[in-house]
Amino acid sequence: MDKIIITYHESFSRRSYLTHGTRLSDFPAVLSEILSDPRFELEFADAIEEKWILKVHTKDHIEGVRRDHLCSTAWYSVGSVVTSADMVMSGKAKRAFALIGAGGHHAGRNYFWGYCCFNDVVIAINYLRECYGVERFAIVDTDAHHGDGTRELVRDDPGVLHCCICSTNYSSKDGTKIDISAFDVLAQARDTPSRNQAYAQIVRQNFVPLIKDFCPQLIFWYFGFDTHQGDYGDLGLTHGAYIEIAKILCKVADEVCNGRLEVVLGGGSRRDLANIVIPPVIKILGNS
Repeated sequence: MDKIIITYHESFSRRSYLTHGTRLSDFPAVLSEILSDPRFELEFADAIEEKWILKVHTKDHIEGVRRDHLCSTAWYSVGSVVTSADMVMSGKAKRAFALIGAGGHHAGRNYFWGYCCFNDVVIAINYLRECYGVERFAIVDTDAHHGDGTRELVRDDPGVLHCCICSTNYSSKDGTKIDISAFDVLAQARDTPSRNQAYAQIVRQNFVPLIKDFCPQLIFWYFGFDTHQGDYGDLGLTHGAYIEIAKILCKVADEVCNGRLEVVLGGGSRRDLANIVIPPVIKILGNS
């Protein structure tokens, strides 16, 4: 039986996503139905060891995070992402969903902003390379904002395909760093269903062919629900867009990397939306 892991730490429910408060305050209770299915398992994450952070960030960066009381859950957030990655790559789980308390994709080598502290995905990539010899990764970032910290850290890394839906269009010379403007794509979508479909089509039409050609050994989906109607990055989307993207990425993961997909929770501030959008995405990981 293929196992789906959900990684979590209690600090995420007390102090979730920095200044946006306790968006996960109803977790893990809202997952009780999902966790009654033996395919799904909740794993409690430990704080990441500092030696792994230092492979990506400077000592000054770490001290800056340590001084910011709003970053108190950052070590556990990275621990959640790394734990999920380890369980997928070791074969203990087919897919994983990493809940976090502090974001990652706005954290560069020596800076952090935008409710982010440490770059969780890039730290996980370094961990998997050292512990498992894995070299090729794909990151699909559907948070409302550009993953500038991640891009800085992987810009010169040919082993990472970084695909980002944001506010600009860009393609690196080697084709491994791609940005698609959501505003351009959504401009003609007049209602919610068409916006959901148009947004998901960005992943299907633009990113899936790249992933298939690149043949990563693991796919990270940086999933921000800040794009939902009424959240701070509102693009007029609803949960239907996220469910469709989950199906798309599960399918391509099955085709290119034995199903290995890790979903990393990104932006999003509202408690009610977290309760609505996260459980259905987790269900798709087990049903696809």
